[in-house]
Amino acid sequence: MSDLATSLPRVPRRFDINPKPLGAALVLIALGAVYLAQTVSARQAALYIVGTLLGLSLYHAAFGFTSAWRVFIADGRGAGLRAQMLMLALGVLLFFPALAAGTLFGRPVVGLVAPAGTSVLVGAFMFGIGMQLGGGCASGTLYTVGGGSTRMIVTLAAFVIGSVVATAHMPFWTALPSLKPLSIVTTLGLGWAIALNLVMFAAIAALTVWVERRRHGRLIDEPQRAPHASPWLHGPWPLFVGAIALVLLNFATLALSGRPWGVTSAFALWGAKIFAALGIDVANWPYWAAHANAGTLAAPVTHDVTTVMDISIILGAMTAAALAGRYAPVWKVPARSLVAAVVGGLMLGYGARLAYGCNIGAYFSGIVSGSLHGWLWLVAAFVGNVLGTRLRPVFGLEVERIRANGC
Repeated sequence: MSDLATSLPRVPRRFDINPKPLGAALVLIALGAVYLAQTVSARQAALYIVGTLLGLSLYHAAFGFTSAWRVFIADGRGAGLRAQMLMLALGVLLFFPALAAGTLFGRPVVGLVAPAGTSVLVGAFMFGIGMQLGGGCASGTLYTVGGGSTRMIVTLAAFVIGSVVATAHMPFWTALPSLKPLSIVTTLGLGWAIALNLVMFAAIAALTVWVERRRHGRLIDEPQRAPHASPWLHGPWPLFVGAIALVLLNFATLALSGRPWGVTSAFALWGAKIFAALGIDVANWPYWAAHANAGTLAAPVTHDVTTVMDISIILGAMTAAALAGRYAPVWKVPARSLVAAVVGGLMLGYGARLAYGCNIGAYFSGIVSGSLHGWLWLVAAFVGNVLGTRLRPVFGLEVERIRANGC
């Protein structure tokens, strides 16, 4: 969850929309889908629409990771973490059988399985700090940019730079000790893999309940949000609805693209193309010289699934913000906050490449792929979030707390 979620109105107001950004977003969505269908494929156009729905869902449910982890670390409130555990539980029930079979609706599918080792520990820890200083995770950065956050544009730019710089250093990091890519589904078998993961999700959810009750004496309800004429069309949605929507849309991504949802590989690609345009020979860096990455770097960005979905996430969030009457960019940002956005964005980008993904590609999609590195990412990133939360006041950033009695 990004910082945008904490700034949403807490008191009722009348329903309104922002017609100009709404019209612009809808036109761009329509034109993009038509263009992709004609120049790439109908499947790519469908993924573009899935990305749009992801952006709308992320915004309307204010669903994410950054704020959810921060309020648990700082104040013991666990509703956001419990929603994440619900999302992951539903995810393994959907993904594991398809990945074990190797096909979905007659199309080959593979999970995002990566090595678990030193680079994941370091990268996820850096990413965790970056989440709190930058003000969002990977998906959070995209949907808050789409929602009109000007500060997050700075975070996104730094995110891109950090990502491409990390690709230059990948030979060093990949040479450090690590395990081979390990799929829990393949190692344990389908039934045991599902059971083990469900037990882990239940244990984490139970821990959040225990911590929250010990801290506040009861479970704290989700904060009241401003109602609209049509909550489902204009928001806000309950967190559990956001969790279900993200699982189903990630599953749609698996069915259409043959692999789960990812976000940050596109940032590295954008940065590499910008560096190349500036005369830097990134094509000969070992990371980009690899066969798969070389093809991606040479191809138009419209052929990259992650790029197409990232752009449409921004447009989907812009649509949601305009429908909710909240699309109102603020151009004056405190200097310390901008410094935090730059530092946080660089750490997000660099850490995501080292860790083979972000809160989406490594954590969400990694765990529902059965990859051991997803669990390692969760632990290391959470520790990074603890440090990042403590650093936020240094940059004048809020750490949300309520009184111990829950009032």
